[in-house]
Formats: sequence, C-alpha cells, structure tokens
Amino acid sequence: MMKGFLTTLLLVVARLASAHYTFPSFIVNGTVSSDWQYVRTTANHWTTGPVTDINSDAMHCYELDSTSASQAGIAIVAAGSTVGFKASNIMGHQGYFAAYESCKPSCQFKQCWFKIWEWAPTFTPGVGLHFDSEGIQQFTFTIPKNTPNGQYLLRGEQIALHVAYDVGGARFYIGCAQINVVGGGNGIPSPTVSFPGAYSATDPGILFSEYLVGYSFEMGLLDLHSFEDIYPPMSPDFPGYKAPGPAIWSG
Repeated sequence: MMKGFLTTLLLVVARLASAHYTFPSFIVNGTVSSDWQYVRTTANHWTTGPVTDINSDAMHCYELDSTSASQAGIAIVAAGSTVGFKASNIMGHQGYFAAYESCKPSCQFKQCWFKIWEWAPTFTPGVGLHFDSEGIQQFTFTIPKNTPNGQYLLRGEQIALHVAYDVGGARFYIGCAQINVVGGGNGIPSPTVSFPGAYSATDPGILFSEYLVGYSFEMGLLDLHSFEDIYPPMSPDFPGYKAPGPAIWSG
C-alpha cells in the first residue's frame, strides 16, 4: 500500500515539474528564434518555476540578473507583424494570456507598459467557462500597425489559474523580448501601467476561487486537470471572466 502511494507521489511530483515552462524563443511571422536570442534570460531558466509574488520586482520581466538585457539581441519587427513566444514545454496549465509593450526599453517601476493583446477564457451562459489555451506550446499576436517606431520591451505572460483559489495562488509565467519596431505610425499607446503594480492579488481574474473543481485520482495517478475544460458557473448571473490589467491598445 505504502509502496503504491510513494510511486504515485513520485509520478505526481515529476508531472508537476514537467508542467512548468519558460518563454525562451521569440517568434516573428512564423520564424522561431533560438533560446534567449532576443528574450531576456529569466531567473527560472533552469527551474522553470513561475512568479508567485504579484508585488515582486520579478513581475517586470523576471530577469536573471543585470546582464540579461545586454546578453539578448534586438529583433527587428515591422509594425503589423505577427509575433509571439514559444515555451520550453507544453503549457499544461489553463490560464489567461496577455502581451504588453513598454514605451522605453528601460521601463521598470514606471507606468510605461501598455497592453496590446489578451487571450481570455470564453463564457457561454448555461454552459460555462471554457479555456481553450491548454496544451499549447506557443502563442502569437499582432504588433499594432500604428505603433511608433523605436525600441520596446515586449512582455508575454500567462497567468496560470489551476491553484488560484487562494490569494497568492496564481502562477505568472513571463518572458520579455527586445524588439525594434519599424514601419510604424504615430499612435499614442494608452493606458499605461507598471510592473509590479498593474495587478492586485485580489483581482477577480487572478483570485479565481469560484471555479475550483479539485484534484482527482484516476487509476492510481493524479489527474492534474484541477479545472475541467468547461467550468460550470457557481451563480446563474455570472458575468464571465474579468481579465486583469488595463484595456487593450489596438493602435
């Protein structure tokens, strides 16, 4: 009995470890870069663990150290291009995705980040809340055509919600690519926020206790899908998932 339990526990730990990931590769119009070629090396590049303290400096770009910026190159990106990040592993956690650009490459502790994209779960009344982003390994989006020319940090993130039923339970996977936008316009990106500072630990899209289904054992193995693919709302007047952070600037 104990031997079987220990075997199951080891399998669970192994699967939990493999469920973590980084975003080391940058994508431009379908071309995937080598690891850390344009993305600043993150502090979790070996452990692949997420940021859990929403107020920590790691919410900026999760850089390994002060050399992360100088060791990464700068990708030339035409405004209107499709860009994105490829993860080091299959992203097995359901969650919310977003992308931000900074107004300045040195943007830290300042309100200079603006959101350009998000991928939130969809809600159907009478059916439930559906996350269709589980099991992917990359995510892509478009640089707004009216983005002014110049250098930016491009911050991609996933907020994994599989244990977000307590304050501090949300898991933040973050990567920042260094880009130089060309062929852009004269847009004025807004609204702008800071990291840390853009989110609160109690934002409804981050503290996600209402939809916990719970872990279950199947054939002696832990089913790590703590949420089902479809989430039944607890209340008939549930308004849908409320994305954290500012409104999207579409250019």
